[in-house]
Amino acid sequence: MTKLEIVDVSDEARFGLVPPCADPSFDHRSCDYWEDADHGAKTSRSGWLPAGGSGPTAHPGAGGSSAASFNPFLPARKASSSPFAPAFSEKPGNPFLDDRTDAPDDNPFAPKRPPRQTIASEAPRKLQLLGRGLGVFGTYAKLLLADGEAVGYCQFGPLSAYPRALRLRELYSQLPDSPLPAVVTCIATTAATRRQGYALQLVEAVCADLAGRGFSAVEAYPEVHAKEDVTPAARTEFWLRVGFRLAVDDERYPVVRREL
Repeated sequence: MTKLEIVDVSDEARFGLVPPCADPSFDHRSCDYWEDADHGAKTSRSGWLPAGGSGPTAHPGAGGSSAASFNPFLPARKASSSPFAPAFSEKPGNPFLDDRTDAPDDNPFAPKRPPRQTIASEAPRKLQLLGRGLGVFGTYAKLLLADGEAVGYCQFGPLSAYPRALRLRELYSQLPDSPLPAVVTCIATTAATRRQGYALQLVEAVCADLAGRGFSAVEAYPEVHAKEDVTPAARTEFWLRVGFRLAVDDERYPVVRREL
């Protein structure tokens, strides 16, 4: 009997188990299509897979822009005769504190917060994207293992983590603005293990996880005319089988939704 296990993708060991796409020209291990609304792509980029692989450095939540937003709590710019001097002080300050240089007194009675799990800066770029919410939300991806071998992959998370989903939702005024849903942006199984119900089980586990994290609904955005091997969003029929309803019936970009 096959042993099934669903695990979070929260470190390099688990990320290394993520299976490639059935069509080698696409790869959810290097996809940032949903994270970068302007320049994201689903195509395979081998440079993203090894540790330290290259990739965009802008935070995806900033819409792909690398420009820093204004922060009124940073110190003012310092004049410098050198064009290579930093624009801001190397030691940001807080205008609401005095100029004491000593560290704050340690309080032995204050509870100690456990260290938050983070992803190393040398990790593969896609893993950094999946792990950027670890300290608050948790992982953004899960794997389904069959006898220890990864046969299914699912990417999900809060709507705010996926700017392209935010942009897509703006097309449909009939979608509720509150409460905002979580989203499932990718569901895939290996070609050799299709038609065995693995994707259905994985989505059910993700929905249960999202409900436990406080979400009241989850949405997905299937691709009607895409080929099976190149779409990470499945077909509308798949989502209906797993308890979603058709929230927007569009011939190109439908929206499916499930209340949790």
